Amino acid sequence: MLKIDKDKCTGCGECEEVCAFGAISIKDDVAEIDHDTCTLCGTCVDTCPSGALEIESKKEEQKILDKDNWRGVWVIAEFRSGRLFPVTFELLGCARKLADKLDVPLSAVLIGNNVKDFASELIKYGADQIYIVDHPNLAQFLEIPYTNVLVELIKRYKPEIILAGATAQGRSYIPAVATILETGLTADCTELDVRIEDRALLQTRPAFGGNLLATIVCPNHRPQMATVRPHVMKALEPDDSREGEIIEVKIDESLFETSTKLLESTVEEQTGVDLANADIIITAGRGMESKENLSLVEELAKLLDGAVGATRAVTDAGWLSERHQIGQTGKTVSPKLYVGCGVSGAIQHIVGMKGSDIIVAINKDPDAPIFDVSTYGIVGDVKEVLPKLIEKIKKEKGL
Repeated sequence: MLKIDKDKCTGCGECEEVCAFGAISIKDDVAEIDHDTCTLCGTCVDTCPSGALEIESKKEEQKILDKDNWRGVWVIAEFRSGRLFPVTFELLGCARKLADKLDVPLSAVLIGNNVKDFASELIKYGADQIYIVDHPNLAQFLEIPYTNVLVELIKRYKPEIILAGATAQGRSYIPAVATILETGLTADCTELDVRIEDRALLQTRPAFGGNLLATIVCPNHRPQMATVRPHVMKALEPDDSREGEIIEVKIDESLFETSTKLLESTVEEQTGVDLANADIIITAGRGMESKENLSLVEELAKLLDGAVGATRAVTDAGWLSERHQIGQTGKTVSPKLYVGCGVSGAIQHIVGMKGSDIIVAINKDPDAPIFDVSTYGIVGDVKEVLPKLIEKIKKEKGL
């Protein structure tokens, strides 16, 4: 519950001003709380200049946690179809920086069957230690045994930070792990950092429909857990000279028991260039104005051996399918070249492509937000610019 110390409250109104839910009002020079509306987000507590606000938990719900017993940064390696998925290496690149700041080892957790030979790959990409749970019952991913195994490892070794991929697999069981451990989990983070003075993980992600970026902390519980979308972070260059410790962990076989059985697994066939792994992406935005005009985007993508992307406005209009969508509710990409055609640059879209090496924006509005993140900008009508660009490329290619 949010409580006010009326002796300290000066009625300055700063808490009322920052409350996004309208739960605070100033009456007779003292703040009053509408507890039915208050979400306990804590923004007002951080803002109050006189320290008159605090969130008080029920004493029976409070737990004393010795945070000094929790040390180390973990990355949950994703192993599927006989290989490590790239998001694992991306997470190791980010986690390596966090571990160095905190002066602790960086560990990777590798769960599966016949996975021992992949441990050296994780060490090359930045891990100091590899915890391996290798068992035939873990050959196929099933939520309950994977959850049980990871919870057991965390309780045994007590890492302070755990990072996992916001993939179909990660999203299915990492929240269950956090729930069992009674700790927090921030999903779909776009930035991660640590606050050295209290070793807090600063977890930044889009909030309020992508209209702002919120930095979330988990001050009173351990481990601190976050998931990160693929292609948001950058992997380090592999270093064959790195050495690390491989720890094979024995787990009670009762933890492998599950009432679920995997009957069949199929891989969807995809035509054309895979958007998530494309080096070049040509993206259509609302500024293309009609489905017919998308032929320009498709032609440019074909000339450059690239993939076609889209903003949500384009997929909502039915001009392209949702598998082309880039952004907060679509895919996250990090190509070498991203070309935005009539893309305005809403923050929901930006978070999905800002990791691109080179960003070229074409928009007739010189004040479009896309130009704030672009490497090169072309101010003009995309329907006039693209034909000229296509003609120039064809001439250079001798077509």
